[in-house]
Amino acid sequence: MSQSGSPDFLVVIPARLGSTRLPRKPLADIGGKPMVVRVAEQAKKSLAQSVVVATDSAEIQAVCDEHRIECLLTSEDHPTGTDRLAEVTQLLKLPNNALVVNVQGDEPLIPPELINQVAQTLADHQECAISTVAVQIDDEAEIQNPNVVKVVLNRAGEALYFSRAPIPFVRDAGKENKTAPTPHLRHLGIYAYRAEFLQAYTRLDPAPPEKAEALEQLRALWNGYRIAVHIAAQTPPAGVDTPEDLERVRSAFNPS
Repeated sequence: MSQSGSPDFLVVIPARLGSTRLPRKPLADIGGKPMVVRVAEQAKKSLAQSVVVATDSAEIQAVCDEHRIECLLTSEDHPTGTDRLAEVTQLLKLPNNALVVNVQGDEPLIPPELINQVAQTLADHQECAISTVAVQIDDEAEIQNPNVVKVVLNRAGEALYFSRAPIPFVRDAGKENKTAPTPHLRHLGIYAYRAEFLQAYTRLDPAPPEKAEALEQLRALWNGYRIAVHIAAQTPPAGVDTPEDLERVRSAFNPS
């Protein structure tokens, strides 16, 4: 436990050079610095004990070195970012109970407090292997959008299921009490893991619901691991997936 009372945790930022929609995305310039550096600098504003970039690219490693960002060169063969995190736990010889927060490499505007919250949530739920974040959504188009991942929780604040479908499905929507509409939660793609789980994850086969929904976190639920979910008060700025997203983020760093 750190002096501030918050849990000790490490931030790892997986960063691959290959990207289909936005080539060489981690190296995209944002206000004079590569995106991956901007993400790391933002993560350093959190309470993390250290921030590490994990990459398969010597070029990304070079720009991290230039900006004094700790970077580990990892295998080119990892099918997922979670597998890359697992290699980091091995390279750093992390103890089983170490908390590792996965910050996506295309989130240069991620609020540092959100990083703190996902780590605190996992620390507070000793029985869980993973924690993540969700935010309430009310827009019907967003609820129906398969690109928006929804999550349903149990009474303990743990995930029951994640889906691209509108869950929970409101069967009698027309008869619903208008003063208490059924809440829908949008899942945000930030996670904290116990290092022990990351090691186990690499030995788990992809699960049937994971393959159906194309949602990696369902592998953990399928295998009986518990996922604690923090409900954020507001949606953080979106990450960078498209050239349009990149221009939006650039304008945030250069408002003039």
